[in-house]
Amino acid sequence: MENTVNTKLAEFFEENPSVGRTIIDKALAASRAREAARKARETSRRTALSEGSSLPGKLADCHERNAELTELYLVEGDSAGGSAKSGRNSRFQAILPLRGKVLNVEKTRLDKVYGNPSLLPIIQAIGCGIGEDFDINKLRYGKIIIMADADVDGSHIRILILTFLFRHMRQLIDEGHVYFAQPPLYKIARKNSKNNKEARYAFSDEERDQIIAEMGGHNIEASRYKGLGEMNAEQLWETTMDPATRTLLKVTIEDAITCDAMFSLLMGDKVEPRRVFIEENAKFAENLDI
Repeated sequence: MENTVNTKLAEFFEENPSVGRTIIDKALAASRAREAARKARETSRRTALSEGSSLPGKLADCHERNAELTELYLVEGDSAGGSAKSGRNSRFQAILPLRGKVLNVEKTRLDKVYGNPSLLPIIQAIGCGIGEDFDINKLRYGKIIIMADADVDGSHIRILILTFLFRHMRQLIDEGHVYFAQPPLYKIARKNSKNNKEARYAFSDEERDQIIAEMGGHNIEASRYKGLGEMNAEQLWETTMDPATRTLLKVTIEDAITCDAMFSLLMGDKVEPRRVFIEENAKFAENLDI
């Protein structure tokens, strides 16, 4: 069998030299990427050792050291991060503000992932490493909670972070450690009322209409939140961070093959399949923030 395969492959490559060159180019590119990733891992390890700590400077850590009892909030923006730090329960909740859009790892080589300034703080805070270095036993927090604005930009940031975790820390999702926070869409209160304790919060248009009806409908105002930064520390705690009142969505993978295909389609570097998907599904889009 080996002789037959070798003979036929040799004949095929002689007749199709362009195919042989393509295979060699891909093998060399993969080899260079592996070597670059290895050097990047070594550099990141040396940097952590030389700095004496592998924790990012913006991380507001918690006091609890039992990982099963702790939570790490990955928060969109410094403004919301500041409110989250002020409103959190520092005993078990850690806050890591994220500045700017996270790198789209679907289009990026592994060595670029290791050194990227938007991803490195996440890698350091979670503590498990990535790729060949990943070790779930080093997980520093039992819950990794992605908290972003309830708009299109917030959805994009959630998907970018989730793509990164899916590709490089898949076990976190498989074992149920990853969650989405659910900030409210509306604050509903009586007009000109300064008593925030009377305010109620809605997480959908339907819930907004129901609350307005329950409050009598007269002299009631529903304010749409533009972002997490509009909420003060008390409101953010009450609506999004308090375990007694918040809503968390656990990220699960029901069908790994379908999920993998969707990530590749929507976040990959092939434009044509994504264009076809958008054209076929645009008619189903509703309530877009433009």
